[in-house]
Amino acid sequence: MNSIEILIDLAKRPGDAAEQLRGVLTPELLNAHPHHDNSIAWLLWHAGREIDEQIVGLTGGESVWLAAGFAERFGLEVGAHEHGYGHTSEQARAVVVRDPELLLAYLSAAIDAQVKYVAGLDEEELRRIVDEGWEPPVTLAARLVSISVDAAEHVAQATYLTGMGPGAFED
Repeated sequence: MNSIEILIDLAKRPGDAAEQLRGVLTPELLNAHPHHDNSIAWLLWHAGREIDEQIVGLTGGESVWLAAGFAERFGLEVGAHEHGYGHTSEQARAVVVRDPELLLAYLSAAIDAQVKYVAGLDEEELRRIVDEGWEPPVTLAARLVSISVDAAEHVAQATYLTGMGPGAFED
């Protein structure tokens, strides 16, 4: 495997994990709060949004959120480029999604956009510095790993929560 193939494999893993939730998620479970502001709906929404917005930041293109009409279909009162990072308690709790299939479709579409972008890269491009605000500066390869790992962590949190009993959630 070369670096591009590894990054594509890594990008797909959050979606593969999220697919295991199909049929388990209900509107009630999605929006239950595990004594924390971030519900399963918020975790899955955020995983898709952070992938989408960060890929847009790299490509300069339009987000899947807007281009594919997900913003309208979700009907959330969030900004066009909002992805949940830095949400207040009220903002996080306002992310209420009744349709698990919509969440999974959006996450899948965001991952597809990431895979398409990565597939068009070459090894040399992966060394390009994309953020000089860190020491050491962040390469494109490091940013792509970070995007996928963040999404995988949030999907794993959502997966863990689906196995919790009713006592794990606020009344």
